[in-house]
Amino acid sequence: MSGPAAFADDPRVVLTLDAGGTNFAFSAIRSGRPIGNPVTLPAEPHDLEASLRNMVAGFEMLVDQLDAPPAAISFAFPGPADYPNGVIFNVGNLPAYRGGVAVGPMLEERFGLPVFLNNDGDLFAYGEAIGGLLPEINETLRAAGSPRRYRNLIGLTLGTGLGGGIVIDGRLLTGDNSAGGEFWLLRNKLRSDCFAEEGASIRAVQAAYAAAAGTADGLSPKEIAAIATGRMPGDQEAARRAFEMLGEVVGDVLANVLTLVDGLAVIGGGLANAAPLFLPRVLAELNGTFASYGGGTIGRLVQTAYDLDQPAQRQEFLRGEPREIAVPHSSRTVVTDPGKPVGVAISKLGAGRAVGIGAYAFALDRL
Repeated sequence: MSGPAAFADDPRVVLTLDAGGTNFAFSAIRSGRPIGNPVTLPAEPHDLEASLRNMVAGFEMLVDQLDAPPAAISFAFPGPADYPNGVIFNVGNLPAYRGGVAVGPMLEERFGLPVFLNNDGDLFAYGEAIGGLLPEINETLRAAGSPRRYRNLIGLTLGTGLGGGIVIDGRLLTGDNSAGGEFWLLRNKLRSDCFAEEGASIRAVQAAYAAAAGTADGLSPKEIAAIATGRMPGDQEAARRAFEMLGEVVGDVLANVLTLVDGLAVIGGGLANAAPLFLPRVLAELNGTFASYGGGTIGRLVQTAYDLDQPAQRQEFLRGEPREIAVPHSSRTVVTDPGKPVGVAISKLGAGRAVGIGAYAFALDRL
């Protein structure tokens, strides 16, 4: 794994692309930071030849700005895909790629460079683990004199869809079929016959507001958030409920993942801007309870979850619940923390920058 110092000081240049269904956004990155002028070209989702021409042209425009050859191409492309072999099957965002298109090998032949493809949710999580929330929290714990350190991170993105990635002990969980961290396919708590993305995305907030307010207006989540906070006229209760429903589904998704991956969690994407409206519901879900057949209750998680963006909760998280326990038949004691604290925060890097850092560090690791 490339640690924060390693990627921040590396002089090699990696060409990156954040591929969406509307635009292809290209950047050249050195030492974890963009250099030169970024390039944006239409994705041409319905015309394969036009889409591929723009993909090649975007990277050519980056190369023309450089004073030295790049070391690799590394970029995020929405799945489904065979990422290790560079084959894209996505037809949701890019219908022209139906049947599979080997974009990785195409770019390798065109530029004579190693090419690495990955899921944007995976690279978001990796970027946050390398240069975002994970090192920030560990440095804060060190400065506070705490012996605790975190090595695992869950990254979750909320926007057009529900994306995610998992980093365990510094390594990105890609899976044997490059299908690790597919959070969007977890079960939807509010509708058990549906997948989670249906309740945790832009369209979910829009549909929930329209249903509760009895309107067919196609308001954006930004507008619905403005209604919820009284900055725009509309059904305030319906707007608040739409984001609470989002928080409930997201909280259940995170609870399921935290049950398997014990670590910190960071949320990014366009909907993260409305965090005050849904994050309290996420935390309520994480710290909620399950019922038992006997009529009792048990904690939803073994861990205790804290909102790291709330100063009081952040202080509680940093302080923990350390206890000194006597060792039987000995004069020794050991310090333990039965609270098992984990934290949830909104990305400070932003999804775009985190994906760029993740793509850069991923390429350096593979090189």
